[in-house]
Amino acid sequence: MIDTPASGEARDVLLQLPAMLEQELRAQPRAAGLRLLEAAHDNGLRMTARLRDFEVKDLLSLTQFFGFHTETFSQAVNFLDRFLSKMKVQPKHLGCVGLSCFYLAVKASEDERNVPLATDLIRISQYRFTVSDMMRMEKIILEKLCWKVKATTAFQFLQLYHTFIHENLSCERRKYLNFERLETQLKACHCRIMFSKAKPSVLALSIMALEIEEQKLLELTEALEFLQLHSKINNRELTFWKELVSKCLMEYSSSKCSKPNVQKLKWIVSGRTARQLKHSYYRITHLPTIPETTS
Repeated sequence: MIDTPASGEARDVLLQLPAMLEQELRAQPRAAGLRLLEAAHDNGLRMTARLRDFEVKDLLSLTQFFGFHTETFSQAVNFLDRFLSKMKVQPKHLGCVGLSCFYLAVKASEDERNVPLATDLIRISQYRFTVSDMMRMEKIILEKLCWKVKATTAFQFLQLYHTFIHENLSCERRKYLNFERLETQLKACHCRIMFSKAKPSVLALSIMALEIEEQKLLELTEALEFLQLHSKINNRELTFWKELVSKCLMEYSSSKCSKPNVQKLKWIVSGRTARQLKHSYYRITHLPTIPETTS
């Protein structure tokens, strides 16, 4: 029997968890719709999983370029996948759909002072549609998502689980569970459509469990089992997604993996375009690699 941790932060986690577990089910992409994308042939006429993954990588580049939070990126991916799993989107419209989902997520998650102008966002993304086109697409997306613009994401669960786990680590051992590394692993998973079929809680716990195993933090086994129990995740489900996450992260770390294109953004904001944008919008930072484990 696993005892309930007594610390205040741990109790707060347990109080938040039931509501988050209930809410995550209300904003899940349709699994049947995602499977249709995965099964679609890449003939240039139909939406496919490959096109979706390319679009998400572009959104990750924009997230990094503007310095937005991982939560904003997770929200944008959720909006995109919910829309794609419900609607038959033509490839030529994907850019407008993706950028509109991204802009909705930015406006919902970021400080109002940091929200860029739609014209700047379109210019940086190098798309040919207009602001009016994007506004119309935003309205369509909101209607199809039933105006639910706040989803419970895997990032939120990852934050919650990390807070709980930290309570069960000594101060000197906490450096071995780097949250930035966990964030980067989640971003890599978001770039694969298969992980949108997992419940956010399951994806977050899979990433956390893999990291605990890799860092050999054996003292966290009981705390992890406690989280699994209260998240209502069975062993078979956790093992299945852990294996997929592990495979994804191995591929992501390889030199053959296609990473989000930072060079594209550097080229876009050169010259005249750069002079038209606010200074803070063209400070380029490289996308992070997954940090090495601490020896």
